[in-house]
Amino acid sequence: MLGRTDRRLRLLALLVGFVLLAGMLVLRLAYWQVVRGADMRASAMAQLERSVTQPSVRGDIFDRSGTVVLATTTYRDLLAAYPARIDATDRERVASELTRILELDVETSTKLRETLQRGGEYAVLFRALTRRQSDAVRAALDDPDPARHLDWLELEPQPVRAYPNEGGAPNTTLASRLLGFTNREGEGQYGIEQRFQDLLGGRPRVMTAQRDVSGRVIADTERLVDAGLPGSDIRLTIDAGLQLMLEKELYAAWVADRSKLASAVVMDPVTGEILAWASVPGYDANDYGRTANDDPSILIDPVVSEVYEPGSVMKMFVAAAGYDSGAIDPKMKVMDTPTLKFGTEKVSDSDHKGMGLVTFEDGIAYSRNIVAARSARLLGKTVRSSAAVLYGMWDRLGIGRKTGVETSGEVAGLVVDPATRQWAGIDLANRSFGQGVAVNQLQLAQAFAAMINGGRLVRPRLVADLAGQPVEAVAPVEVLTPDVSTELRELMKHVVTAVPWYRKGTEIPGYAVGGKTGTAQIWDSTKGKWMHNVFNFSFIGYVGQTRDTPAAVVAVRIGQAKPRVAGQGDLQLKITSYELFRRIAVDIIETLGIPPQERIRADPSR
Repeated sequence: MLGRTDRRLRLLALLVGFVLLAGMLVLRLAYWQVVRGADMRASAMAQLERSVTQPSVRGDIFDRSGTVVLATTTYRDLLAAYPARIDATDRERVASELTRILELDVETSTKLRETLQRGGEYAVLFRALTRRQSDAVRAALDDPDPARHLDWLELEPQPVRAYPNEGGAPNTTLASRLLGFTNREGEGQYGIEQRFQDLLGGRPRVMTAQRDVSGRVIADTERLVDAGLPGSDIRLTIDAGLQLMLEKELYAAWVADRSKLASAVVMDPVTGEILAWASVPGYDANDYGRTANDDPSILIDPVVSEVYEPGSVMKMFVAAAGYDSGAIDPKMKVMDTPTLKFGTEKVSDSDHKGMGLVTFEDGIAYSRNIVAARSARLLGKTVRSSAAVLYGMWDRLGIGRKTGVETSGEVAGLVVDPATRQWAGIDLANRSFGQGVAVNQLQLAQAFAAMINGGRLVRPRLVADLAGQPVEAVAPVEVLTPDVSTELRELMKHVVTAVPWYRKGTEIPGYAVGGKTGTAQIWDSTKGKWMHNVFNFSFIGYVGQTRDTPAAVVAVRIGQAKPRVAGQGDLQLKITSYELFRRIAVDIIETLGIPPQERIRADPSR
C-alpha cells in the first residue's frame, strides 16, 4: 500500500516563487516606466523626430558696376515620391505618365521605373525640374482623371545656383573658370565660389519635426534649432562687358591656333584691380556635371592653378636686375653668336644664327637667347653672384610665391633658390630666357605691373566689396626705383617698335603700347623629352594714352600650339600672342573710354 504524499509544502514553495517573480517583473516595469521613463520617451520621440536643414539663400556675385549679376540663386522643383504608398500595380502607370509629361529618354525612364519598383518610403526622382516640367507635374497632381492622376508624388522647391550670362564661347557661361560653381549640396567648388564659401553660403536654418511612417511632417511638431544666417553678396572688380569681349577674343585665337588653351588676365597696374580674367575652353556652370564627366581638367583655372615655363618674357627680369644694379645699360653692346657653350652643353636661338654685335635693347627686342645669357652673366663677378642677383629680382617681383589674389587654387610656381641649390652656368643661361623656371600667369601680370607703374609691387585684387563693405587694398611695396621703371617701360616700347613684325602686330594709332613676347618649349614628362614643334606662346604688355600713363597690363598665353611659320626668333601662329594682345588692348580702350593721346609736334614719340 502506497503511503500518502503531502503536497502543501510544495505548493507553498511554488506560490512563493511566483510571488517573487511577479515582484521582480513589477520592479523591472517600474524601473523602465519611472526611472527610465523620460529616456524611453525621448528615445521613442527621437525615432519619430527628424532634423531638417534648410540652406540659406546664397549670396549673389556682381561685376564691378554692382548691376550685372554673375551668379545668383533661383528656385527649381525637386520631384520626390513615396513609392511604398503607391500600389504595386499602379507604379508602372505612374512611371509611364511621368515619362510622357517629362519627355524622358529611354535610359532615364528605365531608371525611374527601377526607383519606383524598389518601393522605398521616400525617393528623389529628379532634383531640378525645368519650369515647364514642374507645371506639367503640378497639372497631373491636380488632374481628377484616375488614369492621369499622380498619387504620392510631391514637388519640393529647392534653391539652385544660376549663372545667367552667356560666355564668349559657345555653351559656356561668363567667367566660368574664374567663378567656379556650387555642387548639389550647395558648396562652392573652384574659383570665387569655393574661396568665399562661408560668406556666400551663410549658415543653414536647422529645424526638427516629427514624421509619420511615410516620412511626412506631423502638424505642429516643428521646432527651431538654429535660425541660420543668410549668405552675403560679393562685388568683384571684373567688368562684365570687357570680360565678354576678352572671352570672345580668346575663343577666336583658340580656334584659329588649334591650341590646347588660350587665357589672359587684364589688370590695372596701379591699383591691382583685375578688370577681366578668362580661359578658353570654358564651360557652362549651370551644367557643370557634364564637364566633370567629359573633361574635369577644364574646371581648373590655368591663370593661377597651373604653372608653365614662360620663355623669353623672363628676359625682362634680366633687364630689371641689370638696370637696377647698374650692370647693364640699354645701349651696351653684346655679342650675339649662334651658340653659347657650357662644357658639353650649349644654348642657342630658334634660328641657330647670330646677329653679331648688338645693343642690349635690340637683343631683348629681337628676343635673342644668347644676348640674355651673356647679359645675365654680367650681373655679378661670378656665376654664383650673378644667379643671386637674378633670383633676387625674381623674388622682389613676386616670382616663386603666391600673389594672394582672392580665389581658390593658386600655386606658387617652381623656382630654384641658388642659395639652396647652386646654379651652374647653363642654369643661369637657361633661366635668363625663361626655361627652368615655372610661373603662373597672374605672377607675370603682377611683376610687369611693377615694372611699368613706377616700381611698386601691387597685390592683384578680384574683390571690390564683401557684404556691402569695401575691401581695402593692400599697400604696394616699392621694389624698383621710378627711374628703373621708366627704363623698363622704354624697353618694352622699344620691343614693339624696333622689330617690324611686332610693330605691325601691336600698333594702335594714338595710343602707347609696349611689352615682351615669350615662346617656350614644353617638356613632356611622360616621354622624358621636349614636345616636337609644340610651344607655349606668351605676351605681357601694357596699353595707355601715353607711355607714362599705362591704363592696363595684359598677360596673354596661348598654350600648347603648333606654329605655322618659323622665322628669325619668331614662331608665328595664325593669331600670334602679340596680335591677340592688340585685340584685347583695343577692347580695353573701348571699355575704359581712353581717348587717344594728343599729337605734340615737339615730341612726336609721344
